Amino acid sequence: MRVTEALRRKGGTVVTIPSDRSVRELLALLAEHGIGAVVVSDDGSTVNGIVSERDVVRRLHADGEAILDGPVAAIMTADVHTCGPEVTLDELMPLMTERRIRHVPVLTGGRLVGIVSIGDVVKHRINEVQDERDQLTAYITG
Repeated sequence: MRVTEALRRKGGTVVTIPSDRSVRELLALLAEHGIGAVVVSDDGSTVNGIVSERDVVRRLHADGEAILDGPVAAIMTADVHTCGPEVTLDELMPLMTERRIRHVPVLTGGRLVGIVSIGDVVKHRINEVQDERDQLTAYITG
């Protein structure tokens, strides 16, 4: 399955936050949308960075609660791994596993069009395994 098909199924909505907003505002967005990461974008369509729950927790541990009132730019990952909509989820699996990343923004012509999470990849793989099981069951009982 290609990323474009996964986005069609889940929708292309991506929650973004400007880099100058506070980490507290970021936490409110994460909670409000029930998500694990937010794309940092000053214009809502280009990717300046990405910030996840893990980023917040690690910085809280290292620097204390003062980071909560600081800008998202101070804790975001600026070197963001992205992909295009024609990449397959099978191609993303090794990247996400090896780099230990859970969210990959999807770009078309440098513009943000969606985001793929590890949950999307796992869901796809579970569906594949279930289809294989169903085919084997049909073969055995057929």
